[in-house]
Amino acid sequence: MKHEFWHDKWQKNEIGFHLNQPDSLLVKYIDSLNLEKNNRIFLPLCGKSLDIHWLLAQGYHLIGIDLSPIAIEELMAELAIPFTERKLEKLTHYHHPQIDLFVGDFFELTSSNIGKIDAIYDRAALVALPEEMRTDYAQHLMQISNQATQLLISFEYDQSVMAGPPFSISPQQLKDYYSKQYQLQLLDSQTELLKGKVDAEEKIWLLKPY
Repeated sequence: MKHEFWHDKWQKNEIGFHLNQPDSLLVKYIDSLNLEKNNRIFLPLCGKSLDIHWLLAQGYHLIGIDLSPIAIEELMAELAIPFTERKLEKLTHYHHPQIDLFVGDFFELTSSNIGKIDAIYDRAALVALPEEMRTDYAQHLMQISNQATQLLISFEYDQSVMAGPPFSISPQQLKDYYSKQYQLQLLDSQTELLKGKVDAEEKIWLLKPY
């Protein structure tokens, strides 16, 4: 999936993946991460998710990255807090004492850019990527985060009805990506009408490193 796909989505405001409230499964299961105030949560491909507002209100420090400058600019405007900007070699970094945001290609992000990560919340990254990109994504995520514990959202549905994204990801596929490094635990699932087109099981997983 090329960068132009996502740039085009944001330019046309075709962001049906953007929820108008925090994800109910995140709110219900955030405590499974056993975090303390000011612990650092990484949100890959974060968009302008309202999950960010909710997590900040809980007292966590957040680190997010998105390919789209529109997404990050709109997020910062909605947060209404001051950021400082600095240009990295291939990324732009916006800093506030409680949140660091990066614009650019996820695969250009390094562990030195993001620092120590206490947990990962992946609601919209793995499911946004086509199958041929997911193994590389998972490997890079584990490398830059030092295999931090994850809360991960997946969807399972009939892709002959809707092609995605978000893509349908089976439990076996998740195991293929992560089971060598993590113990996978399904915490909960709920049925929803995805994009008004297809019934899908939204699942939340806890991934704990061995």
